[in-house]
Amino acid sequence: MDIDDILREVDPTFHAIPQEKRDLQELTRAWIAERSAPELLPWPANGLFERINSNIKHQIEKVEEMTGDMDPKTNFALIVIQTELERYRYLVRSYLRARIAKIDRHTLHYLSTDALRSRLSEMELAYATRHQALLHNHYLSSFLSSFPPNLQNLNDASAGISMIEAPDLESAVFIRLLKDASVAARGVDEDDDAEMKESDIVILRWSDAKPLVDAGSAELV
Repeated sequence: MDIDDILREVDPTFHAIPQEKRDLQELTRAWIAERSAPELLPWPANGLFERINSNIKHQIEKVEEMTGDMDPKTNFALIVIQTELERYRYLVRSYLRARIAKIDRHTLHYLSTDALRSRLSEMELAYATRHQALLHNHYLSSFLSSFPPNLQNLNDASAGISMIEAPDLESAVFIRLLKDASVAARGVDEDDDAEMKESDIVILRWSDAKPLVDAGSAELV
């Protein structure tokens, strides 16, 4: 389900909001979700970052045009624009840093299958590929070259044990229900199902929360 569909269900007046404000809301949600989820979430495929980057570029050009104008009204407008611009830039930087940190931590995992590779943007995929190549070459020159050839792979899965470290999908996350839904959760002593109401906030294992988030029934907080 697309984020626009989710927001339309939650707020019927969603499409009455200007596109720039909708993009800011979507960017904020993506930033919160990325920082909360233990694994890398899919890169927004609806052109969000293309629009955000275009808006940032437009705002920078506007600031450059207005800089030096001594009119008090213009100066006040310039302060407002610069404040909004910094908010956009902070969210973008923090969002990308959160994603890069996950890629650095589990590079081989995200390069291991087409499904996982599809979560990365083109630039992230190029970064991850280059990062892994440099790391492997460093290990080879440092110590791997002295090992037998069959022990030099970093993605070995012999004896049923994979050397590829994956994110911990059992990590706890907080989610907010966007609609009434049945929540299935696994506990230490027993499992349980509960009927939750819209706006309820619950803590679950990410593996239990992910289906609700993917279906648009909940969002990470």
